[in-house]
Amino acid sequence: MKPPRRATLSALTIFAISAILIVCATSTAQQKPEEKASPQTDKKELLTVQPAPAPTPPEDKTKKGQEKPSTKIQLPQGEVDDKAPVITNTDLITFTVTVTDIYGRFVSGLNKNAFSIFDDKSQQDITFFSDEDAPVSVGILFDVSGSMSGDKVHRARDALAHFIQTSHDRDEYFLIGFNSRAQLLMDRTRDGNAVLDKLTFVQTKNNTALYDACYLGVERVQRGTHPKRALLLISDGQDNNSRYTFTELRRVLKESDVVLYAIGILGGSDVGSALGMEGQGILDELAGVSGGKAFYPRSGAEMDDIFEQIALELRHQYSIGYRPPNFTSDGKWHKIKVKVSPPRGLPRLFVRSKEGYFAIANPK
Repeated sequence: MKPPRRATLSALTIFAISAILIVCATSTAQQKPEEKASPQTDKKELLTVQPAPAPTPPEDKTKKGQEKPSTKIQLPQGEVDDKAPVITNTDLITFTVTVTDIYGRFVSGLNKNAFSIFDDKSQQDITFFSDEDAPVSVGILFDVSGSMSGDKVHRARDALAHFIQTSHDRDEYFLIGFNSRAQLLMDRTRDGNAVLDKLTFVQTKNNTALYDACYLGVERVQRGTHPKRALLLISDGQDNNSRYTFTELRRVLKESDVVLYAIGILGGSDVGSALGMEGQGILDELAGVSGGKAFYPRSGAEMDDIFEQIALELRHQYSIGYRPPNFTSDGKWHKIKVKVSPPRGLPRLFVRSKEGYFAIANPK
């Protein structure tokens, strides 16, 4: 009986060992897929974590939002909506200042302490100061009347291209053409080439409503995006068809924060003539009361240089603001005088700004 029992035990032992081996093999086979799956899971988690920094842009926007109050104090930089309460507050007087040396070069980098502001001979504390290269809302007033016939218009358009090329890339433009009446040809665009294209096929004819065009220009740029505003008047200065008078326009320019630059396009017969001299006098006065300047190029190359010079001036101006003590909205005229003390080692510096302001409550 022993041999059969031994045979049975051997068979059972062999069977048990085989079963154990089969179970081990099965469990090993089940574990391997799990081990392969684990690296894939890790990779998916990493891909999910990488986009997580994407929420950081909102954090940057928050930081930018926190920086806005400082730009309000520093004046023009960025959107006008954030600065509008500063620029148009009835008791805050703001204006731009151009500083040049004896060679006519623009001087930048001066600090607030270099400037002294006097309101009716009373020195003021400067509350707002900025020398940043801020974008401008520019109204281009282009004379297309009969007196601008010949090559005047084409020369002026070509020179205007130099102005646009030199200007801030965020500047916005308003284009107003005028002859017998002033007409808004383009309203608020940053496309300088579109402005030039609009002037490519203009025809000169009829009379000149120069004062109306300036009045419309002031009204339009004051609605512009940027707190810094300027008018570029391209004309021979001869008005003969406006509803507004010279006195009315002069008053509007004195009341506004718009700086006017005039480019007198004079032909050979205009120079020295009574009409030419009258036109120059008008352009000089309109530019002067606003804090701007009038230019009279005598050649195409000089005209190109002048347009570039105006664009550079707009980019190198100082923005200054102060609050007069005991401000009263009584409509009286206040004269502003700006003095600048040059740093040690620099020669005498020259300042140009608007002449003053009317104390009128005129929130915008």
